[in-house]
Amino acid sequence: MTSELDNLNHDRKMKVRLLTYLMFFMFAMTSDAVGVIIPELISQFDLSMSQASAFHYMPMIFIAMSGLFLGYLADKLGRKVTILLGLALFALACFMFALGESFYYFLFLLALVGTAIGIFKTGALGLIGDISANAKQHSSTMNTVEGFFGVGAMVGPAIVSYLLISGVSWKYLYFGAGIFCLILCVLAYRAEYPQLQRTSSKNISLAGTFLMMKNPYALGYSLAIGLYVATEVAIYVWMPTLLLNYEGSFVLIATYALTIFFTLRALGRFLGGWILNRYSWQQVMFWFSLAIALCYLGAMSFGIDAAVVLLPLSGLFMSMIYPTLNSKGISCFPIEQHGSVAGVILFFTALSAALGPLLMGIVGDIFGHVKYGFYLATAFAFLLCALATFNLLRDPSGHLLVAREH
Repeated sequence: MTSELDNLNHDRKMKVRLLTYLMFFMFAMTSDAVGVIIPELISQFDLSMSQASAFHYMPMIFIAMSGLFLGYLADKLGRKVTILLGLALFALACFMFALGESFYYFLFLLALVGTAIGIFKTGALGLIGDISANAKQHSSTMNTVEGFFGVGAMVGPAIVSYLLISGVSWKYLYFGAGIFCLILCVLAYRAEYPQLQRTSSKNISLAGTFLMMKNPYALGYSLAIGLYVATEVAIYVWMPTLLLNYEGSFVLIATYALTIFFTLRALGRFLGGWILNRYSWQQVMFWFSLAIALCYLGAMSFGIDAAVVLLPLSGLFMSMIYPTLNSKGISCFPIEQHGSVAGVILFFTALSAALGPLLMGIVGDIFGHVKYGFYLATAFAFLLCALATFNLLRDPSGHLLVAREH
C-alpha cells in the first residue's frame, strides 16, 4: 500500500514538473524574442536605441514590481492558485496584441505581460522547492526548468524571424503564445499540486517580503543574479543590433549568432545536473563566470570578428549560473518563505534585466555605436566573477544550505 502511494505521489510530481517546464518554455518564447523584434520596431516607429529598449525593460520593470509586491501570494494563496492567476493574465495580454498598432499600446500590454510573469514565476519557483527532496535536487530541477526556458528562447526568435521573412507581423508570436497559455491553464487547473507544508504559524503578508529585503543572504544572491542577468541580456537584446551589418569572415555564424547562443545555453542547462553532481557548485560558478568575463574581454579587445564567435560562445558558460544561484538563494530559507524570497530575487533579477540594456542603449546613443554599451556589459561580467571568487573562497551561505539539507 505504501509503495502504491509513493508511486502515485511520484507520478503526480512528474506531471507537475512537466507542466512547469512547459510554462517556462512558453514565457521564454516571448521574452527572449525581443532582440529580434527591436530592429523591426526601430524601423517601423523611427526609434532611437534607448527608446526601442523600452520593449525589453517595460516587462522587466513590471516583473520586478510584481515579484516584490505580489511574491508573497505564492505562500499565502498556494502555488496552484498563484500560477493560474499568472497564466490567465498572460493569455489575456497576448490576445490583446491583435487590437492595436501603437508603440505605446504595445508597451502597456508588455506591462501586463510582466505582471503576469512575475506572479507566475514566484508561484513556480516556490513549487520547485515543494517538489524537491533536498538542495541538490532543487538545483538540478532548476537547471532543467531553465533548460526548457532556453529551448523556448531558441524557438521564439526563430518564429519571429520566420514571420518577418514571410511578411507576417511579429504580433502573431503573442497570439500563438496566448493559445498555448490557455491550454496550460486547463492542464494546470486539472493537475494535483502538492500541499504546502508549513513549519511556522506566522501570518504571511507583504510585510514579510519587505523584511526579507533586509536579509543579507537574500540581498547577496540577488546582487550576484542581478550582475549575471545584466551580462546575459546584453547578448539577446543588443547582439542582433551589434551584428546587423556584419560583412566579415564569419557571416554564417553572425546570421545565426543568437540561435547559437540560445542553443549553447539550453544544452548547458540540461547538462547542469550532471556537472553539479561531479563538482562543487562554488567551483562551477567561479570557472564559468571567469570564462564569461574572458569571452567578453576577447570580444571587446579583438574586434567584431572575435565578437561574432565569442559572444554566442558565452552562452555555454552562462547556462548554469542563473538556475544554480537562484536555487541556492531560495534554499537558504524555510519552505514556507520560498515564494517571498523568490519574489525578492525576482525583483532584483528583473530590475537588472531592465536597467542593464537601457544603460547599454544610453551609452550606445552617447558614443554613437552599440559596441560601447558592450564595454559596460564587460564590466558587469568581471564584477560577477569577483563575487564568484569570494563565494569560492569564503562560502558565506554554506552553513544555511547544510542546515536546510538536514
